Amino acid sequence: MNLQADDFELFGLTKQFAQQRAELDARWKALQREAHPDKFAAQGAAAQRVAMQWSVRINEAYQRLKDPLKRAAYLCELAGAPVNAHSNTAMPAAFLMQQMEWRETLDDADALPALESLRLEVEASRQQLLQQCESLLDQQHDAAAAVGPVRALMFIEKFTQDLHQRLDQFE
Repeated sequence: MNLQADDFELFGLTKQFAQQRAELDARWKALQREAHPDKFAAQGAAAQRVAMQWSVRINEAYQRLKDPLKRAAYLCELAGAPVNAHSNTAMPAAFLMQQMEWRETLDDADALPALESLRLEVEASRQQLLQQCESLLDQQHDAAAAVGPVRALMFIEKFTQDLHQRLDQFE
């Protein structure tokens, strides 16, 4: 194993957005077995520390690869098109209007059916953006164009958290 390898190389996966979760999970378990610090107990403290570093590196890569949003942002970064979500918050006007409408609906919702309807609408938008990321990253190989949908997904993820908090109030 090479600590300098990107996450896809580390896991022996094709560098693409579309991934099979079962394959990713199986590869993670195999890598963890291979690098588990207990396996190096007889080799001393230094070997165990190196194994622990590997274990941490494997877990970090797994967290990035298993989450579609993190995986898309990572692929953009690897291709030289970083998302820069903290320094670049500009979004298309239509998307911002949609966000405002969703916020208003969330604020005004006083019953579970309205919130559930909003949840379905937001999830449909999320799925559409994920499909767009897959197309841009895997078929068109245009990471720069994928940055916009990735940033939109970040907004949606934050909104979804707020929506779920509100849904929890009704349960």
